[in-house]
Amino acid sequence: MAEAMRQTVAKMLTGIERYNPDNLQTLESYVEYQSRENTYDLEANLAVLKLYQFNPPRYNSSVTCQILLKALTNFPHTDFVLCKCLLSAKHLADPQIGHIMYLADILESCDFQQFWGRVHSMPELCSQITGFHDSIRKFVCHVVGITFQTVDRVVLASLLGGVDDQTLKHWVKKYGWKEEDSGMIFIANQDENIKTKNITEKIDFENAAAIMAASR
Repeated sequence: MAEAMRQTVAKMLTGIERYNPDNLQTLESYVEYQSRENTYDLEANLAVLKLYQFNPPRYNSSVTCQILLKALTNFPHTDFVLCKCLLSAKHLADPQIGHIMYLADILESCDFQQFWGRVHSMPELCSQITGFHDSIRKFVCHVVGITFQTVDRVVLASLLGGVDDQTLKHWVKKYGWKEEDSGMIFIANQDENIKTKNITEKIDFENAAAIMAASR
C-alpha cells in the first residue's frame, strides 16, 4: 500500500499534473500518511502548499501544520524555510502556525531546553506526528556531537527532552558515546575535528606587471 501510494503521488508531481487542484485530496491524504507512518516526502508537501497558494478556498490549516511539523523533524536541513516561504501573511498569523514558527526559531537557535518545555506544554500539537520527539533528538545529538567534548549526563538528558535513564543510555549507545564513572559522557575529542587548511595565493604575470606599472 505504501509503495502504491508513493508511485501514485510521484505521477501527480510530474509535469503539469503538479498544479492540478483535483490532486489535492490525494496529496493531503499522503501528508496524513507521512504523519501516521513516520515517513517523509518534502517534494509532495511543497506541492500541497503550492496548490494552496493557487487555490485559497482549498486551504487546510491542519494539513499545513502537519507539513510544518514534519519539516521540523528534518533539521538541520532547510525544509522548514522552504515550506514557510509558501505561506501567505494571513496563514502565518494563525495562532497554531505561530506556535510552530516559534518552535522552529528556538530549535534553530539550539535552545533545546526551552524547545522541550514548549513542546511538553502543548502535547496535542505534536502528538499527531509519529516519531516527532525522536526525530528532534537526532538533531540534538547532531549538535551535541559537533559541540561538546564531554557533557554531564544530567545536562544531556535535559537537552534530549528530560528523558529517563534507559532512554539516555539508548542515545548514548546509538551515537557511540562513552559514559564515564564520573557521571560525564565522553562525546568526542573536538581537537581531532579541527582541519588545517593551506591557502596558496597565485598571481599571474600579467596581473603583477599591471600592479608594477601602476606603482611607478
